[in-house]
Amino acid sequence: MRLIENGAIVEDRFVRVADDATVPEGVPVLLSAERFLKEEAALAGRQAPVGIIWPNNKRIEEIEPLLPRLALIALHFPSFRDGRAYSQARLLRERFQWHGPLRATGNVLRDQFLFLMRAGFDQLEAVKDADAAAFADEMKTYSVFYQPTGDGRPSLLRSRLGRQVGRQARPEAAE
Repeated sequence: MRLIENGAIVEDRFVRVADDATVPEGVPVLLSAERFLKEEAALAGRQAPVGIIWPNNKRIEEIEPLLPRLALIALHFPSFRDGRAYSQARLLRERFQWHGPLRATGNVLRDQFLFLMRAGFDQLEAVKDADAAAFADEMKTYSVFYQPTGDGRPSLLRSRLGRQVGRQARPEAAE
């Protein structure tokens, strides 16, 4: 799989480890939630970073106590029509204040790239190299948004309120 981060294809430093495979030492690993939860005690002493693949049918609230031990969270899209991972991403960013990398895996279409970023994803496992160019183009498609999200860009309402506050402050400053 190719990894897109900030519109460019980058090398994935995390090794995806199958549930029945040995976890390699000294390299960042990406484990299924099931395996991570089973082997949590054994993984606690690892010196290398550990990431988790969280399924979209598992409550995201269950990951909160694990956050300090994670270096990456990957949320899975089993179908392009299944948007539960968007909600999980927003909860991770906004409620649980996850500031680490958030990766989208699975079946994501090109016209969903912007929604991924708006929901708080930093990374995307892409099928084709051309998706990186499409991803970069999609990020430039819109500059104004109505919906507030956790991606750092203000909504149109927040932008307008900020300008009104700024206008009101100037006349008072002159007095």
